[in-house]
Amino acid sequence: MRRKRAHHEAHNKERWLVSYADFITLLFAFFVVMYSISSVNEGKYKVLSETLEGAFNSVQRTVKPIQMGENRPREKAGEQTENLIRPIETITRGSDGRIADRNKGLREMADQFTSQFAGLISEGLVTVNENENWIEVSLTNSVLFKSGDVEPFDEAFPIIERMAHILKQHDNAVLVEGFTDNIPIRTSRFPSNWELSSARSAAMVRMLAFEGVDPGRLAAIGYGEFQPVSTNDTLEGRRKNRRVVLLVSKESQVRVALRK
Repeated sequence: MRRKRAHHEAHNKERWLVSYADFITLLFAFFVVMYSISSVNEGKYKVLSETLEGAFNSVQRTVKPIQMGENRPREKAGEQTENLIRPIETITRGSDGRIADRNKGLREMADQFTSQFAGLISEGLVTVNENENWIEVSLTNSVLFKSGDVEPFDEAFPIIERMAHILKQHDNAVLVEGFTDNIPIRTSRFPSNWELSSARSAAMVRMLAFEGVDPGRLAAIGYGEFQPVSTNDTLEGRRKNRRVVLLVSKESQVRVALRK
């Protein structure tokens, strides 16, 4: 009887080890979480920040995430955008006057895109073309997305901010088109290049909407590999084919623009 009691007492004395082990496990998990939070992806943090802001119905909207760590050049790019872009007024005066004014607005918007992205244009990463009905702004995927993915580079957000800043000053419809090269992709997320190109154009539309462009003006289209602008037989040709194109219409209604 004494032996059993002694064994029971010894067992009770060791119960603190269980609580201590649980505490150490929780402490370890806490530091793992803190370490993961310390490495913030700027792109994901921005989307999270905008989503939370919309959920709480904030009156004042900001396009800059909370600064964490050392300063990034992105803020300077935003300030530079504010200085370079001037608002353009659109006046509607009857049928003929409206058409003339929208043509003028389209030309001025093309000039803004050319001015804002002069550096990327000189590097061959962005092209801007226009006619009487459309502005075409083409961006290679190398400045926007990782290979085979729809997650934007951090460096892509200042570009999208500047585009949105221009687009917000007008009511023109915007079609965002996604294109790929002919290298097959087959993953659980993207069974083919159709899904990949559509997801990239949809991601661009979503980011423009986050930056304040009216979603009712936007449409996302995916062409996959079937509308190349260059040969897919060379690395350079495939690089040119992997692109996202913004088509800015003279029309204000996106469905009307799609039918023309």
